[in-house]
This record gives sequence, structure tokens and C-alpha cells, in this order.
Amino acid sequence: MRAARLIKMVLLLQSRPSMTAAELARELEVSERTVTRDAQALSEAGVPVYADRGRVGGYRLVGGYRTRLTGLHRSEAEALFLSGVPGALREMGLEDAASAARLKVSAALLPSLRDASRTAAQRFHLDAPNWFKEPETPVLLPAVADAVWDDRRITARYRRGADEVVRELEPYGLVLKAGVWYLCARVAGGGSFRVYRIDRFTAVETGEERFEREPEFDLPAFWEERAEQFARSLLRARVLVRLSPQGVRGLPHALDSLSAREALADADGPDGDGWVTVALPVESEEVAHTQLTALGPEVEVLAPESLRERFAGDALRLAGLYHPRNGV
Repeated sequence: MRAARLIKMVLLLQSRPSMTAAELARELEVSERTVTRDAQALSEAGVPVYADRGRVGGYRLVGGYRTRLTGLHRSEAEALFLSGVPGALREMGLEDAASAARLKVSAALLPSLRDASRTAAQRFHLDAPNWFKEPETPVLLPAVADAVWDDRRITARYRRGADEVVRELEPYGLVLKAGVWYLCARVAGGGSFRVYRIDRFTAVETGEERFEREPEFDLPAFWEERAEQFARSLLRARVLVRLSPQGVRGLPHALDSLSAREALADADGPDGDGWVTVALPVESEEVAHTQLTALGPEVEVLAPESLRERFAGDALRLAGLYHPRNGV
């Protein structure tokens, strides 16, 4: 346990000019006293850790010290080569850089671990786009990606409905969701953070000015929050249904799974027939009709009456189609 912590401490100091005891303690999840003892142990082992005293002091490595990646286990090396998404890197124009980085990492590994990239690729592959949908890479994606990497402001022209809007943005991060690229950006000048579909950009101009990132910005957390808000904003209507036990099991597969599970959790217990009455949030009556049709006879719509009438009409048409033919 301590050996792994000491290795992590060296790698942290390798990646930054210096770190205070408080910063190291936070990263390593130990006390500052433990950081002091670990630094002393590293120094005694020949690792040149130097402590600067004073208000702006901290720990740093001296003499250009670098450690080779000889402490990796096989599982760690294989996981390292899974961290990139080949298709996404190619679309952002970073395939050559990623290939060079993988070669350098491979060269630094022990000989027994140099096949890690091959063994990982043989076992795992990420295919991001949806089924039955031909992915299209936005033409302006590489330009946006360059601005994200360099922290440079961009002036973007994008489609909003029938209009085109121009915004000066601070591009914080890119997200690939179901084959669609999104930009998470802040409106320049201290504005709010927003999400933009890159395939709706019609022009992007990268400026010379760099912006200063908010140190607390967390891209995964921001995306998760906005994605949930977006999904819930679509659910503007409600329907009341009865579900058989099989319908209860199938509901999360027919509708938004999170909303379906929350609605089932709020429902009362089964009635005398074992069916459960559930109030469901849905996007619209038309969408609910399409989604609930997948459950067939395992769902009965109770309200609104207009949706119930749709299903009654469907049932009559189906009965007509499958009614035994005379003489057959």
C-alpha cells in the first residue's frame, strides 16, 4: 500500500513543477505528516525530492529526475491503452498524436508488458454511434478540438431553428454521445456554461486570445447534470397506465429507464389481478403511443381518454387482421 503511494507521489511531482504538502496530502488522501515522512523515505531511497521552505514552498524533484514506467502491473498497462477512443481521436484530428504517444509509452514499459496494447485491443472495442445510423463527422470538429486543447476563444456561428446566431465562446470540453459531438463552453466574458451540437456550427474562427479556465470545472459532472436536465425537460405530459407483471419488467426498456423506474417506485402495490397502476411522465401523447405499443397486451392506458381511444382503435384493427377467416 505504501509502495504504491510512494510511486504515485513521484509521478505527481514529475508532472508538476512543485506541490505543497497540503496538495500532496489531498491527492494521496493522507495527512501532511505522512507526506513529510514519505518524502523523507523517497530521499533516503535515492529519489531527489527537495522541500522548499516558506510561504510559497513545496516539494519538487531536482536534477531533471524522471522515473521509467517499470512499476506497472499488466492490468494497469492494458487499462492505459484502453483510455483512448480510436474513432473519436481520428475525428478530432488527433490520431497521429495518439499513435506517437502509444509508441512512447510502449517503449518505456518493461519488455514483458509491451504487448499490452495488442492484448487490450483484442478484448475491448468501443463503438459509440447508434445502430442503423450512419455517423457523420462534423467538418468543423478538428478546429473546435484544437481550440479546446489550446484554451483559445472561438467565434462560432451556429444554426438555432431557422436563424443563425454568432457567439464568442470559451470552449471547455468535447463530449461524444451516441455518435453526436457536443461542445461544452462558456459564453465569453463570464457568461453561463452551455452545450452546443457541433454539427449545427456553420463557421468557427479561433482567436489568438487564451482564456483562463475555471479550476473547479468538472466536465463529466457538468455533462451528467445537463444531460439529465435535458432528458427531464422533454417529459412534459403524463399518462396513467396499468401494467401486468411482465409489463412492469418491460417498462424500463420501452421508455426512458430512469423515469420509468422512478414512476414504478412511486406506484402503489399490485391490485387483485397482480397489475400495477403507474403515472408516467412522457414527452407527448404521440411518443407515449409509440413507446407503450411495444408492451402490447401487458399495458392498459387509463388516461388521458384520447390516448386510450388510440389503443382501443389499434386493438380493433389488430382483431380484424387476426380474426379467423371464414373457411380457413
